[in-house]
Amino acid sequence: MSDIIDKRDLAAGLRERLARLMRDHNESQSGLARALGVDRSTISQLLTDEGGRMPGAHLIALAAQHFGVSADWLLGLSAHREMASDLVNASMQMTAATRALIDNQVYEWHRQATGYKIRHVPTGFPDVLKSHGFLRWEYDRHRNRSTSQAIEDSERRLELIKAAASDLEIAMPRQELEMIARAEGIYRDVPENLRREQLDHLSQVTEQLYPALRLYLFDARTLFSTPLTVFGPLMAAVYIGQSYLVFRDRERVARLSSHFDELVRQAESGSRDLPRIIGRMG
Repeated sequence: MSDIIDKRDLAAGLRERLARLMRDHNESQSGLARALGVDRSTISQLLTDEGGRMPGAHLIALAAQHFGVSADWLLGLSAHREMASDLVNASMQMTAATRALIDNQVYEWHRQATGYKIRHVPTGFPDVLKSHGFLRWEYDRHRNRSTSQAIEDSERRLELIKAAASDLEIAMPRQELEMIARAEGIYRDVPENLRREQLDHLSQVTEQLYPALRLYLFDARTLFSTPLTVFGPLMAAVYIGQSYLVFRDRERVARLSSHFDELVRQAESGSRDLPRIIGRMG
């Protein structure tokens, strides 16, 4: 007896959802019958039969495709109305990016995540921690963004942190600081006074904003991370060069959060250690 009741409930739910879709789309029984390639009487019976009779899987699939919904939702087996392909598209997107991770799009994501912890693995040295002199040196030769834009973006992010709107955790390789101190790699042309100013600025900012801003240094010889930012439980953005790969589904966001947390657990040092570390770099 319980199987009969369950089947009737399933059929009743299907009738209700199909009727709702027809109302939402201003679809008549005749119009739906033509679209699905069946007789009008088939649609009429489906909408009025209060027994436990269910249409064939083929008809359900055609109706779901016609209205752009998932067959599982139409049958009451899923709370997600969207088709699987639409759910995938909504959970993962590609968004254009500038060279730097801190741009207007990232700032807007940061603002939307107000109240949540932001986890950030930068590309190189993070703009939000750069001195104005360092930003001027770098962006004077940058074709796509002006120096004033870079400084403004950095200051806006700092203001969010100063307002205690969100905690910001940054994990980056210790070797990035060593390259600045030694004028190695991409920093080989940076004047010595700017490099020293930058390291001093880093110590000051991290001390002033602690604990709202926490910086962790890990050893790039034993750990690796692609540049990414996790905006609380809302979304995560992975930087892949000219685009962000953006995830909004809870599972992927949680996995990227766990990856970041592992970087923090294995970090050699944190914000409180910076003055000592920078002092050793000379």
